[in-house]
Amino acid sequence: MATRAGPHGAERPGPARDGTEMLAQAHGEPQSSGSFRKSGYDRKVSSREAKKKKVIFWGIEVPETLSWHGWELGKEIIRHLTLKNVHGKAQKLTYRAPSTPYFFTVFQQPITLNPGMSLTLPIVFRPREKRDYEDSIFFMKAEGEFSVALRAMRPRFGLSMPAAVQLPVCAVHNVTEMTFPVCNVGDLISVFSWETPSPFFMTSDRSTLDPGAECMVKVTFQPEVAGVHNAVATCWFGGEVKQKRTIQLKALAKYPCLRVSVTGKEYEGVQPGKFQDVLCFGSVPVGTTVEKCVEIFNMSVVDAPCRIEQEKDPLLHGYVFSCDVSHGVVPAKGKLVLYIRFQPQIVGEHSTSYFTIGSTGCHLETVLKVVGSCKGPSVSLDQYSVEFDWINLGESLMQTLKISNMSDVPAFYQFDIDNKGSVFSLDRPCGVLEGKTTLTLKVTFRPTHPMNYHRRVVCLVHHQEPMYVDFLGTCHSDTAKPTTLQERHLSWYRTNMVRGLTFYPPDILSMMLKDGKLQMDEKGALMLSPEIFEDKPPKEYFEPNAMTEYFYDGVSSDLALFPAHVSVSPTEYDFGCCMPSHKAEPLPLCVTNHTKGNITVAWTPSHGSAFQVHPEICDMPPLKSSTFYVFCKPTQVNSLYAAELEGFAVYKVMRHYTNIENDATICPSWCLTVRLRAHTYEAEREHFIPQYILDVPKTFPPVVCDTDTYCSMLLSNTGTSLITFSVNQTACPSVMVKPSSGHIMPGGHQIFFLSTHPVNRVTQQHVLPLQLNSYPAYTKKIVLQSCGQSFLLHLEGDGNLYFKPLHIGTSSTRMYTIKNCTSLPMVFTWKIFQSHSKILSVSPTAGILQPFEAMAQAWTFTPNKETKYVLHAMVFVSWKSPDLVSPKGLHYVLRVIGEGALGTIRAQKEHLDLGNVLVGGQQSCSIVLLNDGICTLNYILSVEQFITGPHNPEEVRSDPLALELEHSRGTILARSKAFVRIKVRPARRLRYTWSIKYATCTPTAADLASTKEKQQPLCCIVATGTYPTLRITDATITGSASKLHIWKLFSLDTLNEYLERDPTPGELTYRVPTRHSTCLIPPVYTPLLLDFDFGSAPVGSEPTIARLLLENKGVVPVDWAFLFPSDQKMDMEHWAEDTDFTPQELHQMRVQDNQLFSVSPKSGTLLPGQEKSVQLSHRHDFIGTDRLPVLLKISYGHEILLTFSSVTVEHNQRYVHFASNKHHFAPIAVGGSHPPTQIYKLYNGGSMPVTFEVQLDNIVKIQEKNFRHPVFVCLTPRGEIPPGETGHIEWIFSPLEAKTYLAATLSHHRICLGNIPDCTKADQLVFLNNILKNTAVVFAWHISCCKEKAHMLEITPNSGIVQPGESIPCFITLQPTRKPSLCRINLVCEVYIQESLVQYERDLHKWEEGKERRAVEFTITEKDLGTKRKLTSPSVRLSDSAETENLSDSSAVIRKYKTLPPLKSRPTPSQPPGHLERGLLLGKDASQVWVKPEPPKPLVLHLDVSARSYTIEEFLRKFSLDFPKYFLSRPFSTQPSESESVDGKGYRNRMDMEPKWLSLAAASKPELEMVADILTGVIRSLLENSYFQESVRKLQDEPIPYFFQFQSAKSAELQDSRQGSTISSRVSASTDLDLEKDGERKKMSQETSFSHFLESYKIFHQKQLREKEIISRQPAVGNLVELVLKNTLQNILTEASRGEVVLTARPMVIALPPNPSRRITNPAPPSSRA
Repeated sequence: MATRAGPHGAERPGPARDGTEMLAQAHGEPQSSGSFRKSGYDRKVSSREAKKKKVIFWGIEVPETLSWHGWELGKEIIRHLTLKNVHGKAQKLTYRAPSTPYFFTVFQQPITLNPGMSLTLPIVFRPREKRDYEDSIFFMKAEGEFSVALRAMRPRFGLSMPAAVQLPVCAVHNVTEMTFPVCNVGDLISVFSWETPSPFFMTSDRSTLDPGAECMVKVTFQPEVAGVHNAVATCWFGGEVKQKRTIQLKALAKYPCLRVSVTGKEYEGVQPGKFQDVLCFGSVPVGTTVEKCVEIFNMSVVDAPCRIEQEKDPLLHGYVFSCDVSHGVVPAKGKLVLYIRFQPQIVGEHSTSYFTIGSTGCHLETVLKVVGSCKGPSVSLDQYSVEFDWINLGESLMQTLKISNMSDVPAFYQFDIDNKGSVFSLDRPCGVLEGKTTLTLKVTFRPTHPMNYHRRVVCLVHHQEPMYVDFLGTCHSDTAKPTTLQERHLSWYRTNMVRGLTFYPPDILSMMLKDGKLQMDEKGALMLSPEIFEDKPPKEYFEPNAMTEYFYDGVSSDLALFPAHVSVSPTEYDFGCCMPSHKAEPLPLCVTNHTKGNITVAWTPSHGSAFQVHPEICDMPPLKSSTFYVFCKPTQVNSLYAAELEGFAVYKVMRHYTNIENDATICPSWCLTVRLRAHTYEAEREHFIPQYILDVPKTFPPVVCDTDTYCSMLLSNTGTSLITFSVNQTACPSVMVKPSSGHIMPGGHQIFFLSTHPVNRVTQQHVLPLQLNSYPAYTKKIVLQSCGQSFLLHLEGDGNLYFKPLHIGTSSTRMYTIKNCTSLPMVFTWKIFQSHSKILSVSPTAGILQPFEAMAQAWTFTPNKETKYVLHAMVFVSWKSPDLVSPKGLHYVLRVIGEGALGTIRAQKEHLDLGNVLVGGQQSCSIVLLNDGICTLNYILSVEQFITGPHNPEEVRSDPLALELEHSRGTILARSKAFVRIKVRPARRLRYTWSIKYATCTPTAADLASTKEKQQPLCCIVATGTYPTLRITDATITGSASKLHIWKLFSLDTLNEYLERDPTPGELTYRVPTRHSTCLIPPVYTPLLLDFDFGSAPVGSEPTIARLLLENKGVVPVDWAFLFPSDQKMDMEHWAEDTDFTPQELHQMRVQDNQLFSVSPKSGTLLPGQEKSVQLSHRHDFIGTDRLPVLLKISYGHEILLTFSSVTVEHNQRYVHFASNKHHFAPIAVGGSHPPTQIYKLYNGGSMPVTFEVQLDNIVKIQEKNFRHPVFVCLTPRGEIPPGETGHIEWIFSPLEAKTYLAATLSHHRICLGNIPDCTKADQLVFLNNILKNTAVVFAWHISCCKEKAHMLEITPNSGIVQPGESIPCFITLQPTRKPSLCRINLVCEVYIQESLVQYERDLHKWEEGKERRAVEFTITEKDLGTKRKLTSPSVRLSDSAETENLSDSSAVIRKYKTLPPLKSRPTPSQPPGHLERGLLLGKDASQVWVKPEPPKPLVLHLDVSARSYTIEEFLRKFSLDFPKYFLSRPFSTQPSESESVDGKGYRNRMDMEPKWLSLAAASKPELEMVADILTGVIRSLLENSYFQESVRKLQDEPIPYFFQFQSAKSAELQDSRQGSTISSRVSASTDLDLEKDGERKKMSQETSFSHFLESYKIFHQKQLREKEIISRQPAVGNLVELVLKNTLQNILTEASRGEVVLTARPMVIALPPNPSRRITNPAPPSSRA
């Protein structure tokens, strides 16, 4: 909508839009390409709602758009446009009708709206065809115009959605999603669908939108590749003709980075390079669960999904480790805590498992090793036999038995004995023994029959093997007194039993012993005689394994360790239901006597028990059986009954001790037990529900195939009633259970032991039915698994180990993993063939592999020749437990493949020049090492240093190695390169050369000495140590002092000379500017102290400013700084300052506090070849001499103490400043005839003229000592020096002998033209550069001193304008001096800014006009009439006019830009510049004072020009080789005569008289007549002398000698005129001769031959060449040629400076066509017909 700018700032000249951002329409361009953000989304208005939006233009409120919808052809539709005045004043406006004929309104008329009033304007729309219509109606106001859009649109489809969606950053293979709204902003119902490229996916709950409706679309991002993903999703919508909208989908995918961190104590078994993440649970009690955590850190910025996989255990032992999490998401920059549980089941087992942790979809994984062991109880008895001695029948005896648990794991124990039915009873037959405790048990002996009692009772411990204890006791009665049974009898019995003697009664054994068939051994036991035993050693009794003894008792198993003496059958019986009212059938017990003696069987009566045995005692013959009956007599119904019957069988002969002749024949009794059960539950009544806890393992402990394995089971009765149990072993014959039946008292427990015998590696499942309380419904199925173990060792890589090609003599180590794939610990041992022992080795060579543990060994391969190797190694394995039988020679074979090769290392650059390196500094670079071979090389580098240059070998020998290797050893992979960083630190300014060599080595080589390989050259590195070099190349100072004088004041020659030396160690104490001093006067570490003399000036005058041009003449950057004493002092606390100051410190403080001396800039850096101007200034504020020590510090270089000094004098005080109290004249050769003139300068530093006079007393004394020879001649012994000017004292130094004369000093020069002849010119080119980029400058040259020698120098151009950025060459020409002299001239170039001169000219012109006007104008006021007098005095007017006259010439010169105003002395401070030019206008206003403009101050550039001229004879004698370089300009003035004296008078006369003294024009008339007469006579005599005339003719034909150029000007002119006449005459003569010859040739053309013509032509050509040669030797021609060459060279240099000519460009070669005329070597002979 077009508007015009309004004048009111309170109202914007445009539509006042609200803050809602419009959505991009389907038919238009998107408003913004920014990303959609869910939190900032606002619902957009539709096109129908747009008409309601109001805008304000200069106080008029109108709708932004007037729209028509639902229109039809042929009908007019009217909409009303409302205008409202929201301003505080009445508004007037007009309107312009729409431009198209489809919209129209009422006739145009002015509109006036009062504040708050509205006007409705009808707009009629008349469509003619079905299309969209757009127009505008314009309203005009005084402030501008505005418009309202008119739109009539057809119904259309339109969807609104964000232009772009930025999804959150996502990890690869993860999923992230985001939703965005889609709104139907059209007029029709829209059906839409999506086309989305991978990895983006679009889902929406709706596919159809009504007008104005909105739905949310979800975009899902699931990347598979990391990177920036940009895709365009297309939304298709519309009717028959589909429309589309696109949306930009942006997402970033990154690879996650997970790191596993194990907290807690580190595992000692971690091996380098393998399984660095180990979670160790340590030793955990059996049956308990321990949980530990592992932290998984996400180092990336994306959420990382991860997976946790546990290694599958093929033998089902992985259940001990468990983790509930198999998948998870680790937040970005966060962590996930993973909990792993360990629940061991088998005591003594070492468990190992592996968890693989990795991000989803990525190959980077972390293997977490989890280890732990199981510990159980450690129960022991303090004694394994309890002996009761003997007691009488009816008595009881009690003994103690201690049971201890040495472990910290609680132990469940149970003595397998029924206290109620046994003669032996314990107070606590079962219980729990806590860790580290001991329990004292009470054992009671109550015999029921007079006999020997022995019962071997087993103590069962859960998770531990059983223990046996022997109870021994003897009972006596009045009639029966058996032998007292003791422990030694039991020991003899067991030995006799092994030897098969216990089946005989003691009486028979006694008889055999008497008969000698038996003997007693050394222990007292019986044994057969050696004859019967056939010299075989008797058998000995060894304590059997407790578990084997427990199961192989001949009762539970068919097998028995020892044959039974007396047996009973059955050993257990279940009476079933025995009701008290019914008499149950008795159980017949069959007792068999297997011995060869009579025995007595006595059953222990149990009073109150429901089970009774009849008969209670009975004798049995040998090898016979007897039957006993057991009766079940319950007393209560619905009850459980269980008991154990105990009986003892003993040899009948043992009833009395008198029957025993030898104690060795005593045989203890045998205990018989029978387990009985019964119940009194009715058939339809449910048995009592047992309350119990069953602790049973899931698997048997692993054992070798075909070996028994055992485990324990605990059944605890947690109820208040008796529990009976029975195991149906026939249902699972593969498992033996003991006890298989029995009962458990309330609160007690029963320990079972189970045994099986796996035969192979196949896992077997065992199901044991455990019936409780004699009720089938209470049957618990116990499921266990077992598996036999056999050797299975897994070798990594299918038993192949590959080594990369290796350099001969070096070693390579690789880690190789083997894994124990069994559940039993395994011992491994590596064996390598002896022939391969030097090539192949392994560490460790042996070790123990825990179950399912992987272990890595380090294999080292060391080839000794260039070949391929295939080696074999064997690993032998065996079981760790000595009880397990291992097959002999079982091994696995490892195949090792490698290759030996030769390789070399070379440097990419064999010669590396580091250039110049700062001494004390450091320079780093990298050496690129290349390995082009096929093998990896391990190398050790060595460095050898060589130093060249002037040095002391003894001092250099102690210097450390100046080259440092970042690492002297390393590894280069095959066909790759490595970088070795080196650091160079030279210690001296010498040239260093380092030879780097290498030697291949093994990775374990300690140093170069341990390698046997020969060192090979690798590369050479060269560097030059250098100090930062600084030099003062130029110096200027304010005033008229020459540069030579400045160099003298600042001792710059000494400074430059010292800067070229090496710094001393003291100067390098602080290599860089450092605040190191604690006092006001810092210590000095430099041996050089110099004075920087700023000269002198009156107090209050302008500061003395000196500018030094510093140039870096070296090759390294220079950091320099001027350090004042305050810059070197450390900042200290006030209490630490010393307040007692010395006068010197007070003086320095005054100078620094008032900033009398200043340096700008004080520090900087100069690159090689770079220059920098430094300004030194001194302010003359105080009278006296100011001194300040300033340290010039060059980093890593010199530090020089400069004493800044300056003298400030009072006004009207005469003061001559001497630069030094010594002066050295330039050396003069002894015997010279024309010594040059030398100058000594004096400077007037005061404000008054100074008259000086030289005291020559010492000069006279020196002359007297030198035979009155004038060694020193002062030409100006007295003179006057104006204020601020320099006076010259001219001297002639003429030495008599070669030595040093002390009289005065000599300065150096800036531009030296060298030694030149006194009759030649010398040229020098100087460029004047305008460094300003936007301003032109005006320059002018003039000589500041020695103005009498101004004619000797010619400067071209001497003035001009230099445009911005341009350079103008200035040629300085030294004219012939005409006499030997030492010329030193100070040139001054004054530079002005052109704009300042133009402005000065304008101001001066205005001031002059105003002055003329003020001279004729005056103002009279009545108030001041007669009371005021004129303020302008005649003296002021005169001064003004005089000033005008003085400035008229300079102003004119400045206007023409040719000659600048001359330098003037600076006014004194009491009379500031322009004080004479100030005038006051008539009137009282002080602002009417009109100050005369002052000319701008120029920038003064000084240039010293020096040269030494010699006479030609002396120059030839001293510099004969340089003479051809000079051009002798002719004509020149006459040389002084050789006979001229060198005494003082001659020099003084020459100086007093003018130069025209040599001219004849100054001679008197008689003198002229005398000279004329003499010359006339000489010339006449010569002309009449025939010999002289002949000599002159011969000289013309002779070649011109070399000394011909040494002639006078007159003779040259005469020669020129004579040669000219000769040449003209010869030319005319030759012309006549040619004409004559041509005439003759025409007449005799047919008679003469062609040879005559050639001869005449050659003669003519030779004459022409000779004449040209004569002309070229004329002085005028030489001068002309010299001038042409000079101007040509100057033009070339000028064009080169302007960039018009490139002097360094390659010359262009132009091939010209051949000249036809040159092809004719000889002219063709004329035709005979011509």
